[in-house]
Amino acid sequence: MSEADEARHAEKMRKKQAAQAKIMANKTQEKGLLIVHTGKGKGKTSAALGMVVRAIGHGMKVGVVQFVKGAMATGEKAVFDAFPEHVEFKPMGEGFTWNTQDRSRDIANARAAWDEVKRMIADPSYAMVLADELNIVLRYDYLPVDEVLAVVNARDPMKHVIITGRNAPDALVEAADLVTDMVMVKHPFRSGVKAQKGIEF
Repeated sequence: MSEADEARHAEKMRKKQAAQAKIMANKTQEKGLLIVHTGKGKGKTSAALGMVVRAIGHGMKVGVVQFVKGAMATGEKAVFDAFPEHVEFKPMGEGFTWNTQDRSRDIANARAAWDEVKRMIADPSYAMVLADELNIVLRYDYLPVDEVLAVVNARDPMKHVIITGRNAPDALVEAADLVTDMVMVKHPFRSGVKAQKGIEF
């Protein structure tokens, strides 16, 4: 790169830096966020667990409740069990509804898991609560969306709540501060590759 090119690049970056500083100058508010990860693409839970890791790194206490999941051992549980002072990790599901084939039992499991989420949200010692795959139980009407919204909207204003799972209800999306819709472009499952350790669980 020539000296002239270097100078042009440096000037362009100075202008970008000034523009970014102007944008950031009025971003001063801090608040607890309601975060929703939804969509058909892979990565909803993985992204949420990444936030859990970040919170641990800052010394924050986090509660994780997994709806649906719990029938198999996962890598994340093994990791988070090593940090009991920072994470309470509770897989409370028995697998997908097509495996259990018992709606009443699925509803009872969803209610028990939701009771744990409510407890964590109400406990001031938790800075972040992850309700993993809650959207699935909402989709199947195992829990009323209005009840979930009432609880998350009444939480401490500095508490973060993350909700994952496909098919997030419109009312939850509307109430959220941050919504990410994971879009599937390619997935190895469609080519006959099964779920693998370290990738899916």
